[in-house]
Amino acid sequence: MEAKWSAMNAGWRLALYGAGLVAAFAASLGLAHIVVPDSVVAARTQEGNTMNDHTAAPEPPTHQEHGTHPPQGLSVSRNGYVLTAVHVPNRVGQTGRLNFRILDPAGQPVTAYRRQHEKDLHLIVVRSDGARFRHVHPSLDASTGSWSLPWTWQAAGVYRLYADFLPAGQDDAMTLTRTIDVAGSYAPRKRESQKVVQVDGYTVTLSGDLAAGEMGDLTASVSRDGEPVTTLQPYLGAFGHLVALRDGDLAYLHVHPEGDAPAAGQSGGPDIGFMATAPSPGRYLLYLDFRVDGQVHTAEFVVDAERKH
Repeated sequence: MEAKWSAMNAGWRLALYGAGLVAAFAASLGLAHIVVPDSVVAARTQEGNTMNDHTAAPEPPTHQEHGTHPPQGLSVSRNGYVLTAVHVPNRVGQTGRLNFRILDPAGQPVTAYRRQHEKDLHLIVVRSDGARFRHVHPSLDASTGSWSLPWTWQAAGVYRLYADFLPAGQDDAMTLTRTIDVAGSYAPRKRESQKVVQVDGYTVTLSGDLAAGEMGDLTASVSRDGEPVTTLQPYLGAFGHLVALRDGDLAYLHVHPEGDAPAAGQSGGPDIGFMATAPSPGRYLLYLDFRVDGQVHTAEFVVDAERKH
C-alpha cells in the first residue's frame, strides 16, 4: 500500500497518538473515568480533514494468523482502496451529517458496488470499550461517491468506524476503518464473558464454541417470556446478522450465516446459526441483529476463544 502521513507537525502527531493510546488502553482495562479533551478532538479532526484523499495510515502486513484469513478493520487502506477522512459532528448532542468516500487504487471515488447482505455498504460504529454499537446503512451520492446519513452522538469517547463493502468488479470484500474522538468524559464499560443476554424483553442465548484457528458453529436462540420465538423476520438476507470484533485491537471478523437465504415473508426461529473463525485466542465481542414485527433488536455477547489443538 502506498501511504503517506499528512504534513502535520511531528510533535503534535506524537502527542495526539499518545492521547489516543491512553484512551483506548484505559478503556480496555476498564478504568473508571476518561476524558477526551476538546483540544485532542479538534486537532485530530483537523488532521483528518486536511489529509488528501490518497493519504492513509500504514497498513498492517496481510499475513495469515494460524492458517485463517487475517482479520480486517485495522487499516484505512487495503488493496489500494482507501477510506477517506470522515466528516462528522464531534460533540455529544450536536446534530449534523456523517459522510465519507471510498477511493479506488487510482484515487477516484468508487460509485459502483456489489451488493452484500442486501446492501452496497454496511457501516459499523462502536466505542473502544465495545459499547454504543450501531449498524447502519448510509446513502450513496453516485455523482460524487459520497456516503452520508444524519448523525448525532449520544455519548463521548473514542469510536471506531468500519466501512464493509465490495467494489464492483472485485471478488474480495474488504473492511476499512477510521478512529473518531467525541469530546467529553465517559466511564469505559468492563466486559465480562456473557452468552445469555436480555434485550427489549427478549432472551437470547448463544451456544457453541468460538475456536481459535478453526471454523466453529454458533447458534443464537431467541425466546420471550420463556417461550421460543418463531416469528423472526428476514434481515439483511438472513434471520440474523452477526458482527464480531476482537477485544483489544477491535479487529473485524467476517461471520457467515448458515443455511439458505430466507424467502420474502418467510418466518424463522428460534435458532439462528452462524459459522465463524477466531484468528487468535482471546476475548471477542459479538453483536447479533435480529428482527421481529419490523423492529431490529441487538443482542451483545462476550465470548472467549481458545485453541483446541
